[in-house]
Amino acid sequence: MALSANQTRKFRRAKQHSVRRALRASVALGFIVLAPLSAAAQEQAPPPVTVAKPVVRDVVDNDEFIGRFEAVDQVSVRARVGGYLQEIRFQDGTIVRKGDVLFVIDQRPFITAQNEANAALEVARSTLTFAEAQFKRAETLAQNGSQSVSILDDRRREWISAQANVRGAQAASDRAALDLEYTEIKAPITGRIDRRLVSAGNLVQADQSVLTTIVSMDPIDFYFDVDERRLLNFAKTARSRGADLQQGGGGLDVRVAIADSFQEPFVGKLDFAENRVDDATGTMRVRARFPNKDLILQPGLFGRAQIEASNTYRAVLVPDEAIGSDQNQRVVYVVADDGLVTTKPVRPGPRLFGYRAIREGLSGNETIIVNGLLRARPGTKVTPQMTQLPETRGDGAPENAGMEVAK
Repeated sequence: MALSANQTRKFRRAKQHSVRRALRASVALGFIVLAPLSAAAQEQAPPPVTVAKPVVRDVVDNDEFIGRFEAVDQVSVRARVGGYLQEIRFQDGTIVRKGDVLFVIDQRPFITAQNEANAALEVARSTLTFAEAQFKRAETLAQNGSQSVSILDDRRREWISAQANVRGAQAASDRAALDLEYTEIKAPITGRIDRRLVSAGNLVQADQSVLTTIVSMDPIDFYFDVDERRLLNFAKTARSRGADLQQGGGGLDVRVAIADSFQEPFVGKLDFAENRVDDATGTMRVRARFPNKDLILQPGLFGRAQIEASNTYRAVLVPDEAIGSDQNQRVVYVVADDGLVTTKPVRPGPRLFGYRAIREGLSGNETIIVNGLLRARPGTKVTPQMTQLPETRGDGAPENAGMEVAK
């Protein structure tokens, strides 16, 4: 049955009134529900965070450098006389002692030359004996007036000439003996010898042919370059010990780690620095000397050296995760006694004992947030939960070369 226009309008008005009443009821119910939730939110406690006091302890900063080991002494073994190499008396790569015979050059020509020189020396000595007797006889006759003075002068000249001939023959004999001695080429230092560079039977040129090389092993030197900034720190530390950096820096300890991660670092002493800064690189070469009784360290080996860069000082240490960022500066969140959070700008330093040293900004008496930084905002309150940081954390790894680490 179709409705009239008047009935249709009445039906629509009734429907609209019903929707309005339903909306009013929903809004009223929402206000009733939200009012207790807002009150509960206002009464909710501040968010919990973990807080602690920074670690304060005595430390010594170290600087790290990359350097290379070099032998204290290194010798290129050469022949001092020429001849054919007859014998080799060492094994490649062994440790030789000073004075050990390494090579032998054919000695027969030198033995012949020495015999010839000795014979000439005997002739000169006999001539000297005869000339001396003639001079003494002429001297006696001249005193008696039986011989002229001119003849006495001739005998004196002959005697002096014979003396000079003896000295020349003696020098030739000594030279022949020295050349014969040089046919045995001996180790000038104690150290590890290289391979033979010339085989037996080859002709060796005097003072030219390199037969092998020897490097000393114990002790061994470590050379590294120090930039100007850290060089001044080293010099200051050396002066505090009553010494100059060029004279060993007061015996500063140097620890060097090599590529073998299972090998404990080697400990040596700073003992020399060059007398000027290289104007091309702005660095100065510094040397440390290490004992090497086990011959583990080899010339040419690379290593990372750590050397004291400061005197002992009190350092404030905090975990890395306790340091936040505020635009272009680093900050630490400090909690007051009433739970109010504020920030303090800090200047981080080296990584020490698993923590980050704070150069500036903290005194060590503050209570800082170490866990839960995302739940804290400056100017709001938090619920602090106190904990105590250990003196050393095992998760701290040394930093890369050029950064400071703790002693």
